[in-house]
Amino acid sequence: MEIRLAENYGFCFGVKRAIDIAEKSKNASTYGPLIHNKEEINRLEKNFNVKTAHDIKKLSQSDKVIIRTHGIVKEELKELQKSGKQIVDATCPFVTKPQQIVHKMSEEGYRVIIFGDENHPEVKGVKSYAINEPIVVISVDELKDQYLSSKVAVVSQTTRKIAEFMKIVNFLIENVKEVRVFNTICNATFENQDAAYKLSKEADVMIVIGGKNSSNTKQLYTIASLNCKESYLIETQNELKEEWFEGKKICGITAGASTPDWIIENIIERIRKISV
Repeated sequence: MEIRLAENYGFCFGVKRAIDIAEKSKNASTYGPLIHNKEEINRLEKNFNVKTAHDIKKLSQSDKVIIRTHGIVKEELKELQKSGKQIVDATCPFVTKPQQIVHKMSEEGYRVIIFGDENHPEVKGVKSYAINEPIVVISVDELKDQYLSSKVAVVSQTTRKIAEFMKIVNFLIENVKEVRVFNTICNATFENQDAAYKLSKEADVMIVIGGKNSSNTKQLYTIASLNCKESYLIETQNELKEEWFEGKKICGITAGASTPDWIIENIIERIRKISV
């Protein structure tokens, strides 16, 4: 069986930057998971004593605190700054951008619309920078029930699909007098999704590697499944099953932006052994 890797996959700029920051910071705590990959989080704790705190009140006064790639809520950042803790900001610059846009546009009187999952930490953080309550939607249908003012500004969660974002944009253009559009979808996200889509057309089986709580990984799985019905989302090699590869000629592999090379390599090696 032939194994083909997508043209673009794995660690993005923001995740690489955050991992580098964490490794250099040693003996620190991250407020919330640094990235959405449990295996890599475990490696950082084991090798660099970088621990994860899920409650801001559990960060001791002596802690060095790393802000996760997805960012945090504005009020929580202010609380940390007031505490006198040493803060190392690993927020991805592509996440900082929509935070700044939302603040500026709401200051100028625009009703802000955020396309994304309102329960995702990135969206929660971006939302907190609006002066007035923004509208958070995941589909056009959710917009139809909203009161829309005469001027709106729209941004997107960095890991959403561009096609879905455009549906939101087109609806707004048809129904609102003034629309400011900011395409805040990360280029790496688009490139990874496009590569997964192309590879899934050729593959008999697709393996999507990444955290099951990762938005961009779940998006890759959805995209791969459009063309290849036998697509599987896994976090580690232990989840692989021999029957997935029986009678298959081409196995396609892609990985989410928070998936390190060492996990990908372990999975490829395991596939080679069980598909012989």
